[in-house]
Amino acid sequence: MFRAAIIGCGGIAQVHAAVLHMLPDTELIACADIRPERAQAMAGKYGCRAYSSMDALLEAETPDSVHLCVPHYLHAPMAKAAADRGIAVFSEKPPVISREQWSLLEEAAAKVPLGICFQNRYNPNVEEARRLIREGTCGKLLGARAFVTWKREVPYYHDSGWRGTWATEGGGVLINQSIHTLDLLVQLAGKPERVETHMANHHLRDAIEVEDTVEAYLILGGVPVLFYATTAYTQDAPVLIELHLEKAVLRLESDALEIRTGEGVEHKTFEVPATLGKGYWGNGHATCIADFYASIAENRPFRNNLDSVRDTADLMLTMYEQGRGAL
Repeated sequence: MFRAAIIGCGGIAQVHAAVLHMLPDTELIACADIRPERAQAMAGKYGCRAYSSMDALLEAETPDSVHLCVPHYLHAPMAKAAADRGIAVFSEKPPVISREQWSLLEEAAAKVPLGICFQNRYNPNVEEARRLIREGTCGKLLGARAFVTWKREVPYYHDSGWRGTWATEGGGVLINQSIHTLDLLVQLAGKPERVETHMANHHLRDAIEVEDTVEAYLILGGVPVLFYATTAYTQDAPVLIELHLEKAVLRLESDALEIRTGEGVEHKTFEVPATLGKGYWGNGHATCIADFYASIAENRPFRNNLDSVRDTADLMLTMYEQGRGAL
């Protein structure tokens, strides 16, 4: 039985708590939040103990693992602090907000199991697209494109107390809303080889200092990839990823996979677990978190370990180095 603690009791933490409560081999023993009422609410719901900070929790408890559901800038230093105590770490995305933070995660990963929550890697349609590319039945990958068109307004940033600034969020639509899509492109197409990025803040110039729109021309695994993401749309539209292969076009949207060939169009749908949180978070958290604990129990590498997210993190940071100056 793994004794787990959650640090940060906001929206996404509710998903982690629900998953830990469902898993047969985990027990949520404690939670912490600088807003005491949020920690108390989680403690009341799941029968664990509440604390006002990670430090206070770790002084009183001895968890086997911590789940970091805190603002972006705290992921790396908190991971290091937990690892120094021999505690395994499962962190929400992004892994880092700067290159300087990466060394903290490397130190942590050298001591304890460390996983990053890129849950969309576990989506059944992503798994099927990966299989088709790997087996080569549709020919070689020629190119790809992806679109993330979502909506975020001023209260989303101001009410959080940390979003919308370089120092605490580390960026905008790229590091927050569309990093999962960027990660899937790297997973499906390959290692970044060339990056050209442009960023803009179109609709919240007086409210945030980070980007609300990013477009990029990428070479991943030797093929061209077009990437566009914005939070200036009118709704949270389904994310679209399209993969152009020699003998087919694979189109991933929501939970479905469309396969277009010269013989027609095949629509594949998959049985997926119920979404535990907001729809745009996807439904892969349960599978991802369960796999993290299974990897520890079975003494095998976790699919979302630090090495596996290195290319995505490096690509994201390069895109900010290129595009941030235009804002």
